[in-house]
Amino acid sequence: MAFIDQVAEEDAQGTLARIYESARGRADRVANIIRLMSLDPASLEASMQFYLKLMKTNNALSAARKEMLATVVSCANDCFY
Repeated sequence: MAFIDQVAEEDAQGTLARIYESARGRADRVANIIRLMSLDPASLEASMQFYLKLMKTNNALSAARKEMLATVVSCANDCFY
């Protein structure tokens, strides 16, 4: 099993602390995918903005189709996120 260093919630500072706090506000916890990117808060924040732009803004696909595509891609990649 692979191991990736992560910044613990109690050790987070600055941008990362803000991202962790926001995550807890949305879901009462910090998702593993966020923790996995914690060593590079700038990239983590950009990744989250990219996700929001793709998945949460109006475009040619409905929200249901976006989620369906995300599910199919995750399944094809054996990813449980």
